[in-house]
Amino acid sequence: MAVQSRRTKVEKTKGRIPVALLLLALVAAASLHDLAVAADSSGAATDGACDGKCRSRCSLKKAGRCMGLCMMCCGKCGGCVPSGPYASKDECPCYRDMKSPKSQHPKCP
Repeated sequence: MAVQSRRTKVEKTKGRIPVALLLLALVAAASLHDLAVAADSSGAATDGACDGKCRSRCSLKKAGRCMGLCMMCCGKCGGCVPSGPYASKDECPCYRDMKSPKSQHPKCP
């Protein structure tokens, strides 16, 4: 009789272990999601915020390459782009200081 009561206790706790693991996994996933959202919104700008600024910056250049580089630089620099095609890059130090890894030439147009 003692063996039977022991089995029923084990059988009762079998269902609780996967539920506890599921809840733990859910809490961990939610925490990681919150961290990812916080990291993503800390300094990066959205494409919508950069689009108009880069259109202005690249208005006198070939749009394809200039726009692609400007959008990349704008996103990495938190939405900072010099105000026009002839504006000084000193308006945005991050934009100004970004260099191409191989040639060390300025990366941002």
